[in-house]
Amino acid sequence: MDENNQLEPNTFFIEVSGAGLPEVDGLFIPSTAPPTQSESGTLSSIGYWNGKRAWDRADGKAARSPALSYSNSYRSWRISRLDGHLAYDITCEDELPPTDRQWHVYKKGVAPAPKVVVHHFDPRQPCPQPNVVFVLGGPGAGKGTMCELAEHQLGWTHLSMGELLRAERELGGPTAETIRSILAAGQLVPNEITVTLLKNTMETIIRTTGNKNFLLDGFPRSLSNLDGWYEIFGHDTELPKMLYFECPYPVLKKRILGRAKYTGRSDDNVESLKLRFDTFKAETLPTVELFKSKNKCIEIDTSLDRQAVYELLRSQLAEHTEQSHASKPLTERSEILLGLRPYPKQES
Repeated sequence: MDENNQLEPNTFFIEVSGAGLPEVDGLFIPSTAPPTQSESGTLSSIGYWNGKRAWDRADGKAARSPALSYSNSYRSWRISRLDGHLAYDITCEDELPPTDRQWHVYKKGVAPAPKVVVHHFDPRQPCPQPNVVFVLGGPGAGKGTMCELAEHQLGWTHLSMGELLRAERELGGPTAETIRSILAAGQLVPNEITVTLLKNTMETIIRTTGNKNFLLDGFPRSLSNLDGWYEIFGHDTELPKMLYFECPYPVLKKRILGRAKYTGRSDDNVESLKLRFDTFKAETLPTVELFKSKNKCIEIDTSLDRQAVYELLRSQLAEHTEQSHASKPLTERSEILLGLRPYPKQES
């Protein structure tokens, strides 16, 4: 943009870590350098350099201001040392410093190049609170399908507790070994671990994407889970809304046996379904009833066709769904999930 008054305020924060030159590591904040002419002749503005956002070191130690900026002459993002010499760069025209590619060690830098993370909120301040909706329903009720649709089409983040625990176990996180041994013994992972993992995951997503809308698929599975939620988030925290996917057992049975032909899941059979459904009635339905008693539960009849269920879901999430997401056309993946086009044929 040519006119500075057309530029949006720079509200992003950059975290640099793992550089071979430790002095480069640290937090970079929106630049407050006064308007100056850059090397390419472009007049900068507060928070910008060469028409792209720019950052100063939070500790103010760098001789160059901004210390992280874009060069029009070299078509690259650059990070400077404390003495002002350039240490690392990456050639591209991205609007923000890339976080998904390897940076280049420049003349005055030392390998390895650092990792760069973009924060949508100041990491020195408490993380904004997430907007959470709990999603419960029996096995085969369509929770996963509808949550995936909400993620693809409406911009909500879909978190499955089971998937989070498996990912933590595989990635070797701080509680990986504990989770591995508990799951191997067929026991339930303690609330402190599950809810802390949820909280940390949501905070990371909020800070790095700016998205605060979350669908928690399959949580809380029990009143004990809900107690754990309050222990971590605080007893004064407002109870989130719950979407309860109601579906008669005969319909669930038909769906489970139908999808068993494609999923290969070992628990997609009549015996496992009955066991899972009995467990759901014993452990999870009391939680649903509690939410109903507090007028926090919305029932959605998922025995309807998928398009009708999705419309009900969309209407319940509309209040917090950004218009840009709500109005976009269906993606190919969404059309497949809604049954509007067939699944791609698997190659033999």
